[in-house]
Amino acid sequence: MRSITAIPTVTHMAEVSLIDALTMAMAWELEHDSRVVILGEDVGVNGGVFRATAGLQQRFGDDRVYDTPLAEGMIAGVSIGMAVQGMRPIAEIQFMGFIYPTIDQIINHAGRMRNRTRGRLSCPMVLRAPYGGGIHAPEQHSESTESLFAHMPGVRVVIPSSPSRAYGLLLAAIRDPDPVVFLEPKRIYRLNKQEVEDNGKALPMDVCYILREGGDVTLVTWGAMTFETLKAATQLAKGGVSCEIIDLATISPVDYDTILESVEKTGRLVIIHEAARTCGVGAEIAAIVAEKGMYDLKGPIRRVTGYDTVMPYFRREMDYMPSVKKITDAIRESLED
Repeated sequence: MRSITAIPTVTHMAEVSLIDALTMAMAWELEHDSRVVILGEDVGVNGGVFRATAGLQQRFGDDRVYDTPLAEGMIAGVSIGMAVQGMRPIAEIQFMGFIYPTIDQIINHAGRMRNRTRGRLSCPMVLRAPYGGGIHAPEQHSESTESLFAHMPGVRVVIPSSPSRAYGLLLAAIRDPDPVVFLEPKRIYRLNKQEVEDNGKALPMDVCYILREGGDVTLVTWGAMTFETLKAATQLAKGGVSCEIIDLATISPVDYDTILESVEKTGRLVIIHEAARTCGVGAEIAAIVAEKGMYDLKGPIRRVTGYDTVMPYFRREMDYMPSVKKITDAIRESLED
């Protein structure tokens, strides 16, 4: 049972960015559930490197939002300890490039807790991290290695692509009884704004979101790549091409039913992601569609992805990432099959 505070609930509609929506969601849970705490490097006094937690320590106190040492493994380990004792920790890792020390804790403890204790304990924690390229950051700041966590049993991996989905999915992640790795595409933190009602309503995880309906080709993407994919579909629509766009949103577990239903309708599939090509989530989607939807396909599945190299610095960074042109070229090739 959630522990509700005596603070009255006030809802309002606001036009906010993705980063603002995350702050709103965390503030809602801090206000309405006394079990929720936020911890991480610089999340308290400074409000986080991207200011996702700005003002929360001042509002809720340093016993609810507090800074930690520069020790990502410790942050994850302490969060697991809190979670199994009934708290709801939200741990922030400054950049995905710094997340790797947490892997031991997440795969060996957080993801196994329910199974190891035969259901006596669960691990309701959220591990947040900004991820992806496009902001001209130095090495170890532009990673897109979500498939590492998608491969871990017992762990959900969620990636929002809009302010409204960031708000609703983060609420769902905090309330989930099992660990959630919540990856935030930092390139779109402040790219656009959207009206979001601060009403505490969560969105469902484990489902895809259809951003645009169409009948010629299915486009599956997630995170920041939804923007390039939508632009590509808009360009092609002028020539009569009808694209159906699916935002994966939860990359583990994947909602394959929605994807397969779309492919059954369109007969074509193009997968777009910024991560390296080999062993990416896109490869797994392609494999499942090949296994279960082979006879619906009118041609080969295509992938538009990053390269199997380290993300290059600054001026070459955007050359690494899928562009609108690369996506439109792949769609046109798919339609020619």
